[in-house]
Amino acid sequence: MSESSDLIKLYSTRILALAADIPHLGRLEAPQASVRKRSPLCGSTVTVDLDLTDGRVSRFGQEVKACALGQAAAAVLGDAVLGQTPEALERAARQLEDMLKHDGAVPDAPFDGFEALLPARDFKNRHASILLAVQAAAEAARQAQS
Repeated sequence: MSESSDLIKLYSTRILALAADIPHLGRLEAPQASVRKRSPLCGSTVTVDLDLTDGRVSRFGQEVKACALGQAAAAVLGDAVLGQTPEALERAARQLEDMLKHDGAVPDAPFDGFEALLPARDFKNRHASILLAVQAAAEAARQAQS
């Protein structure tokens, strides 16, 4: 298969639909924690703001300036993040990285929507952008917990 047709397959209708409908877009006013992550390879950036209440994400906002894959990953995260613990976010980040880089399993529910990004395994130059949102959320949750 040619590289061009592989890219067309990668940017599936499902990924583009996720990228077009990202939950919790926008910054929060006075969040407990805020983390900005940037992929040096492609320039994608994600900023995550969040609050914890009783050890769980109670408010969440994200500013996403990324390719469709990074946007799709932010959409999956945004759909599942409320109510999650810092530990669950760290686990999701590890599982997503393992899925992409080591042919690991799809992350556990409620983060199993990352399955849509399975075709990106073969595109190592896209991995950093895909990981930005969940890594930023995990870091922000750790900061808010401190």
